[in-house]
Amino acid sequence: MTDQSRANKVRETGKLILRRALQRADIEIGRGPFASRLVNTLRSRGIDTVLDIGANVGQYAVLARSAGFEGRIISCEPLAGAYGEISGRARKDRNWITLNTAVGAEPGTTTINVSENSFSSSIREMTDAHLSAAPGSGYVATETVPVTTVKAIASEHGVDPARTLLKIDTQGFEDEVLRGAGDLVGRFAAIQLELSFVELYEGQLLYEDLVAQMAQAGYRIQQIDPGFSNPDGRLLQVDGVFVLTADD
Repeated sequence: MTDQSRANKVRETGKLILRRALQRADIEIGRGPFASRLVNTLRSRGIDTVLDIGANVGQYAVLARSAGFEGRIISCEPLAGAYGEISGRARKDRNWITLNTAVGAEPGTTTINVSENSFSSSIREMTDAHLSAAPGSGYVATETVPVTTVKAIASEHGVDPARTLLKIDTQGFEDEVLRGAGDLVGRFAAIQLELSFVELYEGQLLYEDLVAQMAQAGYRIQQIDPGFSNPDGRLLQVDGVFVLTADD
């Protein structure tokens, strides 16, 4: 592990500890308001399961727990290092399951590119637009990992889509994960996607395409959280939560 990798790991762990402490003190900062609104959405829609695809070291699950979500979380993370961290965090939480796997359109194995900062790792190649906006995110290694599908996970773990949020944060691989969900798209109570305005990973679907795909499946945008930006302030990526219009 390089000095930069260690620094990134310490920074991400520190951010998790700080955010959790602030939320427990009812102080909202950064993504805190997003997590609080998310949990309100889950409660109002009767959602008691979160399928956390692309979990990294558990940031999303920790924030959801800190904001008050007490339901089941199933987190999928393919990278060995990140999985070691998330499995350790989940060990004391009986309602948090971790799976050491990538998720895609069909089961098998694949090669994932490991980024310097871990959370930018992707099965797809990173573009110059991403690298120029985040110089510390370049790829430093590869890992061969197993791949499963959302549909397989739902079947194996008794997931009721009508009571589930499908969260996908897979660095440009969102469309492949949705393909592997099959006809469960349109049945999940809510879906959260990472939405990019410019191509950050080669071949990824952009904001307009994914929003249109969600609308066609019967979803509308419930909330948006600004995310990744250029140093010049241009917003490159957001997180979007979609809910079924039939439930309104």
